[in-house]
Amino acid sequence: MALLADALSRVKPSATIAVAQKARDLKAKGRDVISLGAGEPDFDTPDNIKQAAIEAINRGETKYTPVPGIQPLREAIVAKFKRENNLDYKPSQTIVGTGGKQILFNAFMATLNPGDEVVIPAPYWVSYPEMVALCGGTPVFVSAKKEDNYKLQAEDLEKAITPNTKWFIFNSPSNPSGAAYTHDELKGLTDVLMRHENVWVLTDDMYEHLTYGDFKFVTPAEVEPGLYDRTLTMNGVSKAYAMTGWRIGYAAGPEVLIKAMTTIQSQQTSGACSIAQWASVEALNGTQEFIPERKAAFEKRRDLVVSMLNQATGIECPVPEGAFYVYPSCAGLMGKTAPTGKVMETDEDFVTELLESEGVAVVHGSAFGLGPNFRISYATSEAELEEACNRIQRFCAACR
Repeated sequence: MALLADALSRVKPSATIAVAQKARDLKAKGRDVISLGAGEPDFDTPDNIKQAAIEAINRGETKYTPVPGIQPLREAIVAKFKRENNLDYKPSQTIVGTGGKQILFNAFMATLNPGDEVVIPAPYWVSYPEMVALCGGTPVFVSAKKEDNYKLQAEDLEKAITPNTKWFIFNSPSNPSGAAYTHDELKGLTDVLMRHENVWVLTDDMYEHLTYGDFKFVTPAEVEPGLYDRTLTMNGVSKAYAMTGWRIGYAAGPEVLIKAMTTIQSQQTSGACSIAQWASVEALNGTQEFIPERKAAFEKRRDLVVSMLNQATGIECPVPEGAFYVYPSCAGLMGKTAPTGKVMETDEDFVTELLESEGVAVVHGSAFGLGPNFRISYATSEAELEEACNRIQRFCAACR
């Protein structure tokens, strides 16, 4: 009898985590490596949030919490959705999990049956299809084109929907492309979804507060209120509040779905960390004054990276509207020979050779379902980004 479950054959390890670990391993061996693989802000958690956690510890808030979250946090989530997204929820329509991943996993576990399809625009965050597969569903990929700035078009969504479609996953601003949808662009997609009453919408708004210029963020149920009763709106504190290690994600949606997700979580992890939840209350209810300052820093880094990458031979890099990623095409380098003598046939070859030759760690685009591209996280210092881009330019110039 085999030890491992058959389900394990349906899932791959996270490519982004693997790249970050490889960079750490090379650094430990003394290599000069600049790692641009991890999707993690380099800023620290704001002091008021850290202080709220300390005060929670001192008050003795160290016991088990209710499975779907402490009441003050669920109320803060309700207030956040009303204040920022014009969405009305009750606390009973919310759930708190140990990071956004758990929210997504619980939603799929609670709803997917064998044969159910989940439409996923590519490029996609690496975990979406793996979670769907682990929960018994079938990922259906729809490519967003470079000429559309990696934004899914309504006609392509329409073609992908079948009678078996259970969910449509929507992520704006996007990981990995940074693409963000305007109100009108999103309305085109929601119009399609309104014609298919069997399809639920799972929107991942994790990068909501990281948009640039005069871009205005909108979320599906806000654009199309008719989707409210079949939309799960997911968010978290990790990106905007630099709280990746605190592991708090949250969502709001129909009570029947929230109750089902709570049942799953009750037999899985129970309630999320009590201290992290109290810190998240302060994150959502407290001052938001630091967000514009950090956004400005990210925007400056974005502009630096886009400019320098577009000066590299064989690289084309669109200007993303949000998040802290760029998703350049390296199609112009396919078939070229790297300095090691290796002919680069895929984007994975490109990132491997770049790491070997110049010590710059990025993630290959095929891991996100669309290539030949690579993802760079610019959530690091301008000095490191400038040095990394100089190395990329040097590497590309040396390819023949």
